[in-house]
Amino acid sequence: MENNRNFFITIALSVLILSLWQYFYVLPQSEAQREKARIEEQRVAEQKKAAQATSPGGSETPVPPQGAIPNAAGPNAPGTDGTTPAGREQALALTQRVKIDTPSLEGSINLTGARLDDLRLKHYTTTVDKNSPEIELLNPAALPTGYYAEIGFVGSDKTGAVPGPETAWTVEGNATLTPATPVALTFTNDKGLTFKRTFSVDSDYMFTVSDTVQNSSSTAVTLSNYGRVTRFDKPAVASIYVLHEGLIGVTGTEGLQEHKYAAVEEDKQFTPGKSTDGWLGITDKYWAVTLVPTEKQPFQPRYAYFEDGRPRYQADFLTDPINVDAGQSATVETEIFAGAKEVAKVNAYAQDRHIRLFDRLIDWGWFIWITKPMFYLIDTMYKFFGNFGLAILATTVVVKAVFYPLANKSYASMANMKKVQPKMLEIREKYADDKMKQQQAMMELYKTEKINPLAGCWPVALQIPVFFALYKVLYITIEMRHAPFFGWIQDLAAPDPTSIFNLFGLIPITLPHMLMVGVWPLIMGVTMFLQMRMNPTPPDPTQAMIFTWMPVIFTFMMAGFPAGLVIYWAWNNLLSIIQQGVIMKRQGAKIELWDNLVALFRKKPSPAE
Repeated sequence: MENNRNFFITIALSVLILSLWQYFYVLPQSEAQREKARIEEQRVAEQKKAAQATSPGGSETPVPPQGAIPNAAGPNAPGTDGTTPAGREQALALTQRVKIDTPSLEGSINLTGARLDDLRLKHYTTTVDKNSPEIELLNPAALPTGYYAEIGFVGSDKTGAVPGPETAWTVEGNATLTPATPVALTFTNDKGLTFKRTFSVDSDYMFTVSDTVQNSSSTAVTLSNYGRVTRFDKPAVASIYVLHEGLIGVTGTEGLQEHKYAAVEEDKQFTPGKSTDGWLGITDKYWAVTLVPTEKQPFQPRYAYFEDGRPRYQADFLTDPINVDAGQSATVETEIFAGAKEVAKVNAYAQDRHIRLFDRLIDWGWFIWITKPMFYLIDTMYKFFGNFGLAILATTVVVKAVFYPLANKSYASMANMKKVQPKMLEIREKYADDKMKQQQAMMELYKTEKINPLAGCWPVALQIPVFFALYKVLYITIEMRHAPFFGWIQDLAAPDPTSIFNLFGLIPITLPHMLMVGVWPLIMGVTMFLQMRMNPTPPDPTQAMIFTWMPVIFTFMMAGFPAGLVIYWAWNNLLSIIQQGVIMKRQGAKIELWDNLVALFRKKPSPAE
């Protein structure tokens, strides 16, 4: 039944190939490529100037009704006069601003609208080169890459003008926002309402916006609080199947809501039920901007795409009316997360600030029960070894140890099948013309010798969920971004940058992506080849061909995957070879590796000989 065992292994490997090719092999790009494409897109867009301007007349047109959330920007907003600023610095210079300076962030708050629209991440650069530009998370609306968070109010005739996108705020006192020094802004309208807004920020990525409305008029007023995250562009490189990028939130009874850019472009608007807790915003692979209403005031969330005027994506909320009696005041508070999706910090915000399911901001996927423990295991190993590459190798050993009993039984059963192979050949010859009796005799032999013919599939099958979990962790977690190994591997989340087809960099030519087959993919292919040669070559010509070419196919296919995943696969193969060899020797079964290698390279006799 050795032939059948190899057949089942072939099926398992074929299924794995098809699954990876269909769902995962969309040539995941390195973050350096993503950022380079994004920067290039911005440069081209800025050169087009008027062609990329906001809209006729320069104004952003009104947001379709959801209550009465005001326009994304009015006709008098700076930077919307029909031209696009020459660059980011020019756009920032168009308005008065309050500086932001924290251990993790730098940027400014636009005093027109009190928008958070200028934010850079101090600890993250666009490429592996530490001297490359910092990640620019938020940008002024006047730019093609406009992206901002805004808090405001919706009023009525009785309230007069209330804070919105065109409101000119005044700074009171300190004009630099740091973790130790909040910034206070004020605005008073012609109806006797005074709005006092306090911005505070922690040392990481969470802002707190506290608004107090003081009613000095003689009549009660009602007004609603709104918040929105608005974005005018989207990632330059499309996301792949295993990662969500787009609009996201957790509110009401619906819980987690994920809407990709393409989905909101098609459906225009998603409006779940009202909620009193949760969060919503826009997420990228590694970064996110979200709003967290904290007052338990009922609010209506919405995820939308607007094509009127200037196309934009928006996640927003509008609270139920808030009553402020004459001579009284009311306070509302909203938190804004704007930064890197670091696992420890996101989890801490979820726990310490009681933000429901905030950890789902990181796309752990449906198999969170595998992917999250896998991350924590790797992260624990990283804290011990100080290198994520070594952490992956150590994690592989731990996983091997956990599954050792099952793998041991599988390899032992495979060894027993090798020992009874002469009896199996005898049965095939004896019942060559009667397949039914042949199968019955085989089953009786398995029962007598206590052999499981499917045992050989388990070592392969066990690798699939672990492989997927590690792939997911490497691809989605920012901790793996730009994490070096040794030598030429400076980013475990990116493919091996070398290639055999340019002699690993000795020939200065640019190769197509499909020919970027580096050192580690080759090592992985060799270890896979050796592992498969531990077993006899199938007698069936078709199976034998698959048996021979499978490592080559995997080498080319895995070349585009993150280097960390390829290193894991190569190391796992090597451990499997050692484990299988030890078990087979213990069972007294012959190890076919050397004989198979000799037979492969031995000159075959010609028909004349």
